[in-house]
Amino acid sequence: MASEGRAGGSRVSVWLAAKPRRKTEGESTLDLERIVATTVRMLDTEGLAKFSMRRLAAELGVTAMSIYWYVDTKDDLLELALDQVSAEFVLPDPADETVDWHEQLRDLAVQYRRILVAHPWVSRLLGQYLNMGPHALALSEATLAVMRRSGVPPHAMTGAISALFQFVYGFASVEGMYAERCRAQGLTEDEYYQHVVETFTSRVEFTDRYQEATELVETRTAEHGSVREMWERDFSVALDTVIAGIEVMRDRSRGATRS
Repeated sequence: MASEGRAGGSRVSVWLAAKPRRKTEGESTLDLERIVATTVRMLDTEGLAKFSMRRLAAELGVTAMSIYWYVDTKDDLLELALDQVSAEFVLPDPADETVDWHEQLRDLAVQYRRILVAHPWVSRLLGQYLNMGPHALALSEATLAVMRRSGVPPHAMTGAISALFQFVYGFASVEGMYAERCRAQGLTEDEYYQHVVETFTSRVEFTDRYQEATELVETRTAEHGSVREMWERDFSVALDTVIAGIEVMRDRSRGATRS
């Protein structure tokens, strides 16, 4: 019986389902592509908490049961939406060895951050679902090809990829939550940051006890411009650090092999 469903339990993944998807009956304007695209748009505008199959059906102008001709559960649909977002990546050509692998990794990381910030619900779903649809697997394949070109040994490739993408995941998740907090307060990102800085620096119990943090806050406020500029600068430095670390670990592995 069709239901909204929940992640977990005995459920595995829509991508591992043995049976083919069903065709619609009597809904000529409806198809799976339209359902998934509308789901992504609603999740972007309304958030994960407000999303439901009934609200989706109303947006599509159909009955809720019509959607269940295409997907069995809400979980299945969320998996499809998650994979659809991965289609936004512009993947590197693994056969093009003229492009620096450092730049290819940087580009993938920049795109990943952009996608996570543009679709805040994605961060929440990545830990719930296998995310092994065709677009996600194409991204994995391209990333592995780039990492192989870097010279990182096979036993270290998944760890190196994790260092890169988990860093971006964490950075972008915090960035997205900050933006949500500002919207909830009815303030711009700069206004909210300025409010926090003024509150912190006006409290003697903070400034006397946490002198290093106070100095950093004052320096960033005076020298580094808007919050958006701070995000960009911090991300760029952190990304350079991660990629440099991958290179160092690769060279360390080579040295260990030679010795």
